[in-house]
Amino acid sequence: SGSSSRVRTSCLVLRPGKYVAIDCEMVGTGPQGKLSELARCSVVNYEGDVIYDKYVRPELPIVDYRTRWSGITKQHMKNAIPFKAAQAEILKILKDKIVVGHAIHNDFQALKYFHPKDRTRDTSQSPVLKKRAGLPIRANVSLKNLARHLLHKKIQVGCKGHSSVEDAQTAMELYRLVEVQWEKELAHSLPPRPPSPITDPAADSSQYLDDQYWPTDLMASSL
Repeated sequence: SGSSSRVRTSCLVLRPGKYVAIDCEMVGTGPQGKLSELARCSVVNYEGDVIYDKYVRPELPIVDYRTRWSGITKQHMKNAIPFKAAQAEILKILKDKIVVGHAIHNDFQALKYFHPKDRTRDTSQSPVLKKRAGLPIRANVSLKNLARHLLHKKIQVGCKGHSSVEDAQTAMELYRLVEVQWEKELAHSLPPRPPSPITDPAADSSQYLDDQYWPTDLMASSL
């Protein structure tokens, strides 16, 4: 499988259009503002150019703007778009893409969405990045720390909160730094993707009606 993993790696590396990086800012809703809901989402392309950046109105009333971290204020909500509309726009962008982010499960959670694991690159979980930064593999590492160690840049400074654009761009920069090595290691560790029904003529829908596809207990009960 040496050559096939090589082919797979080079394919990915040569297709920058397949990559985006995402970062979301959340506000507090619900009892005591303990629920986290999406209030801003930024998506950048492989080069770090912004392809999406909108403020989003949560489904529940905002109890805590969390401005110190989120950078979100009441003012931002004046022209914010409703969550459902934002979710539809964002998921359209993420479809079939390899999505980069830091502790990205939080972003997907805010979007009420699951992205395929083999198309997700989480910079907070990357052994390649941690090794390169001289940090323990098991360490819980912040984006701020990785940016300081590996990109020699300061992010998330000041008291106006994080910028989701800057955080998404930083995650993509970190990814690109170790892209070839990361994809190589992934190609060795990931099971191959099953063929998609469209490209696999054997997966003809009519065969699902054949006896072999029916559970035996179901067949027994219908006899």
